[in-house]
Amino acid sequence: MGQFDPQPWKDPPLAGGLVALLDDVAVLARAAAASIDDIGAAAAKAGAKAAGVVVDDAAVTPQYVRSLAAERELPIIKRIAVGSLRNKFFIILPAVLLLSQFVPWLLTPILMLGGAYLCYEGAEKVWAKIAHHGASGAGEEKVQDETILVSGAVRTDLILSAEIMVISLNEVIDEAFWSRLAILAVVAVVITVLVYGVVALIVKMDDAGLRLSQRSGAVATFGRGLVRAMPVVLTVLTVVGTAAMLWVGGHILLLGTNELNLHFLYEAVHDVEVAAHDATGVLGGLVGWLVNTVASAILGLIVGALVVLFMTLALHRRKSKAAAATAAATTRAGGTIPAPPSRAARRRDAPADRAPRG
Repeated sequence: MGQFDPQPWKDPPLAGGLVALLDDVAVLARAAAASIDDIGAAAAKAGAKAAGVVVDDAAVTPQYVRSLAAERELPIIKRIAVGSLRNKFFIILPAVLLLSQFVPWLLTPILMLGGAYLCYEGAEKVWAKIAHHGASGAGEEKVQDETILVSGAVRTDLILSAEIMVISLNEVIDEAFWSRLAILAVVAVVITVLVYGVVALIVKMDDAGLRLSQRSGAVATFGRGLVRAMPVVLTVLTVVGTAAMLWVGGHILLLGTNELNLHFLYEAVHDVEVAAHDATGVLGGLVGWLVNTVASAILGLIVGALVVLFMTLALHRRKSKAAAATAAATTRAGGTIPAPPSRAARRRDAPADRAPRG
């Protein structure tokens, strides 16, 4: 028999196994840190590509709180921001991930529908400004229903957010599914905080100016200037926001037609852009971008005007039918169309020579 060892645990393999486990954990931690860094870098790159739409979003949103009382501005912006996060996380993010995974060819048509809606929104604002030009008065601005206001802002945000997310998706389309999910989630949160943080600062600048104006010296002068400037700033932002809707919507349609193999519009704009770029030397990049932007906005205005015309005609037809039905009911109620005679009247007006009943 072999000799019995009374302390078989004196050299256990546990220490070596624990060290190996800790090494594995360290490797996983480094890999996770590297993945987080990669996700952060990819999210920054993807968000930068969508910077133009982010500016548009920040320009569009302040117009929704223009006529609100000062104390309601931040709560409304908060509600719109929450709605924007819901749009991104519960509608857009699942949709773009699933579509990109299984039916990527549907992304372009869906995005073009969103672009057409943006064109409609922008053209409708232009038409409203033209149609009511000169009819504005001192007491014209009405108190808006906050629920309707927030719903409209969230609907517009849905389109702009979808554009941001799809642009971001295009930058990380080669990543694995879960990496794409993480990157787009980071983009969604950062973009929402950035846009609505800037919007909150813009709409509260007049309040800050009012507080500064109550101090003395140069600070008070600056505060009064800020208060006087804010109506102009908000008006400019409204114009920029409307132009941004037309530009972004038209650009989506321009790129979408090219994706769907209808190249003539895209190629025409591209040829003019290249010619402008080559003719303007060091300013070529800026001029080329301006050409593309103006062409996209013109396309957006044309498409939006057609949609507005269609909607106006449809609404006019519906109103005409309703008015005709109301007029008919009113005429009947007013006695112009005689009601059927009663039985007593029929007896009274019966011929006298009719033989009586036996």
